[in-house]
Amino acid sequence: MTSEAIKANLKGRHFLKLADFTKAELQYFIDFALQLKQEQKAGKTHHLLAGKTLAMIFEKASTRTRVSFETGMYQLGGHALFLSKDELQIGRGETIADTAKVLSRYVDGMMIRTFGHHIVEELAEHSSVPIINGLTDDFHPCQVLADLMTIYEKKGSFAGIKIAYVGDGNNMAHSLLIGCAIMGIDCYVATPKNYEVNQSIFALAKDKAKAENVKIEQTHDPIEAVKEADIIYTDVWTSMGFENETSERLQAFKDFQVNEKLAKHAKDDYLFFHCLPAHRGEEVAAEIIDGPHSVVFDEAENRLHVQKAILATLI
Repeated sequence: MTSEAIKANLKGRHFLKLADFTKAELQYFIDFALQLKQEQKAGKTHHLLAGKTLAMIFEKASTRTRVSFETGMYQLGGHALFLSKDELQIGRGETIADTAKVLSRYVDGMMIRTFGHHIVEELAEHSSVPIINGLTDDFHPCQVLADLMTIYEKKGSFAGIKIAYVGDGNNMAHSLLIGCAIMGIDCYVATPKNYEVNQSIFALAKDKAKAENVKIEQTHDPIEAVKEADIIYTDVWTSMGFENETSERLQAFKDFQVNEKLAKHAKDDYLFFHCLPAHRGEEVAAEIIDGPHSVVFDEAENRLHVQKAILATLI
């Protein structure tokens, strides 16, 4: 399928999880994002969404998601509306279906950052405009697409790459497993016992990996995961909504910190990834995240470019 055919096929679709897309479609987003990034750095404007409006619904707090989507719409010539749960009737009992139907009459697309993934699915079911998942408890597809873009930018290819994710089997781990499986990247996830990834999502990733003949593995040994890895990835040990578990999580994850001792098992030229915000001294040592292997700020910047590619393509 040609690039133009892929573009036409993507127009008007929802962006809920990476498993909904083919390898060629995800590569299209990445290539488009790299183009938009290059144009922006060269001072070239690309008002592809002039006159278009994006509603941004936030039920979870955010720094990167809000700023990158809002800035992205501005750079594309469009307008973004920030809508917190306290500013919507959905917070006072209006149904998700009614909210979707009403907002679809006003805006050209919606991005939502929320808790249960079923909320995003229901919003998409009743919306006549594209819905973009800015984060749910199960998936973080925009972040992982930006991660994939960063890998491609730094390594030039996905072939032969191994990612080691060390930490909680959360939405980041889920989307990483799926994204790596589709794009042909070996992905090893190391979690403490009782903090593993969702088994149905893990099974889906294993199934997706068959087409690319790559390894999708889960272990309780961070050294096993990190051994000869090209990329070490981690996330906070206590995600939003789990703050009441902080003390027990600190104990459970104490041997899963990404530090120099663990990183020595990776390749000499490994890259360190973190979706941010980071807690130095917990999931990652300061000498790692602030050291020469870290690309966390390139990764964060690429959220802007990859989301612009998503917005411009779908809307």
